[in-house]
Amino acid sequence: MVYAISDLHGYPLEKFRALLDSVGFSEADTLYVIGDVIDRNGDGGVELLRYIMAQPNFEFILGNHEDMLLACDFLFGEITEESINELDTVKTKALERYLRNGGGVTLTTLHKLEHEEPDAFRDILQFLRDAPLVGAVSAGGRDFLLVHGGLGGFSPEKKLRDYQPFDIIWERPKLDTEYFDDIITVFGHTPTLYYGSEYAGRIIKTRTWINIDAGAAEGRPPALLCLDDLSVTYGE
Repeated sequence: MVYAISDLHGYPLEKFRALLDSVGFSEADTLYVIGDVIDRNGDGGVELLRYIMAQPNFEFILGNHEDMLLACDFLFGEITEESINELDTVKTKALERYLRNGGGVTLTTLHKLEHEEPDAFRDILQFLRDAPLVGAVSAGGRDFLLVHGGLGGFSPEKKLRDYQPFDIIWERPKLDTEYFDDIITVFGHTPTLYYGSEYAGRIIKTRTWINIDAGAAEGRPPALLCLDDLSVTYGE
């Protein structure tokens, strides 16, 4: 079976594993994690991210929160007078944006990890740098495109390579947005509550896309979507 989940935002590892156990997830299955594992809650999702990195049957797709972290990688390493002088306006704005979006707890955890387990710390940053923006898979007789936010400036004739990263990880589709007729686009990024209180805590399925961000960032249980039959299981 093939599953997808997104926007865990520091969801506790033990609850994440319990969610997978509840559907009988095994080594024969595949899980696509569609970005935003980190920030906002707990240890910032660092323990959860390390677990995801270690699983051979997990596929990780970059989210905007991981992208914001990478934009602040200048914070790590030795702090010198020279590095302080290199804090230009672009870097300062990147840090301010990241902190506004719940990155402080993640930075604290990573700074500790950098000193205690430097190899593990470097592995995390490299893993995120290498992460793709797009995934594609077939399951249950359907084809799926997996992205974190959507497809900004969408056209069915447009090649995926022609989309900018911002279009993929920061896009917020509207309810009447339409994507491919023959491919279901699965994404997160925009908590479904933003579309109306009637959608709070549950996924949204339209003719051409599925939003699986059920609002774990705000304390709601995340949604695990089975792509084979489009069934949904919610965490605790």
